[in-house]
Amino acid sequence: MERPARHEARKDWEARMARTKRDQGHLGIDTNVLVAYLDGDHPSHGRTHKLAQEAVALNPTVVHEAYHTLVFRMKWKATEASRVLREVIADERNLFLNQTLKTTKVGLGIAVENNLGGRDALILANFLSAGIRRMVSFDDELIKLRKVTYGKDAVTIITI
Repeated sequence: MERPARHEARKDWEARMARTKRDQGHLGIDTNVLVAYLDGDHPSHGRTHKLAQEAVALNPTVVHEAYHTLVFRMKWKATEASRVLREVIADERNLFLNQTLKTTKVGLGIAVENNLGGRDALILANFLSAGIRRMVSFDDELIKLRKVTYGKDAVTIITI
């Protein structure tokens, strides 16, 4: 396979970068929902069928937590978990969000303000920083919050 020309790779990168106005329609997805969607044996798998029609937003924390859960808890083969997660990331409908120094700082603020663990706060910060307005989770602690704000931005936490 030929490598894309430098300008083509840049165009692809720019097309997939988060843009607040464009990406508001994406649904932020928490790790527990992604795992339930991917694993047919998960007790909440049936609740996730609607996600097949959704454009979702993911970030490194969600992807790596999902890998860990699929391999070490759900007993998937590591190669299978990696392959499936790479397919999710590659899906053009889905948005993959990078994490930055700003995301990390926002996450620390969210953790303190909402009494959250670091990973949950980082996931929320990533969605907030990218303009994602809704996040789906099965985590009762997050669902109870309903909405998390940071500055002028807010993300509503829903369940399915």
